[in-house]
Amino acid sequence: MEFKSQSEVEAIRKQYPVGSWIQIDHMDDPQAPAQGTIGKVINVDDIGNIHITGTGLSLIPGVDRFHKLLHD
Repeated sequence: MEFKSQSEVEAIRKQYPVGSWIQIDHMDDPQAPAQGTIGKVINVDDIGNIHITGTGLSLIPGVDRFHKLLHD
């Protein structure tokens, strides 16, 4: 497993700040939530994984497919 640098983690935090809404497009995990699940970012941890409400799993940038939703 390759770890992200501190600057990569900070870039993820800037791109997906706490409170952002994300929609899951695909996770390769048998316990993954359904495609299209939407959650709010609650944390980006120190290794760059994104934690959102309602899933229990973290999103891994570069592995999982998801996108940020634009909300007012």
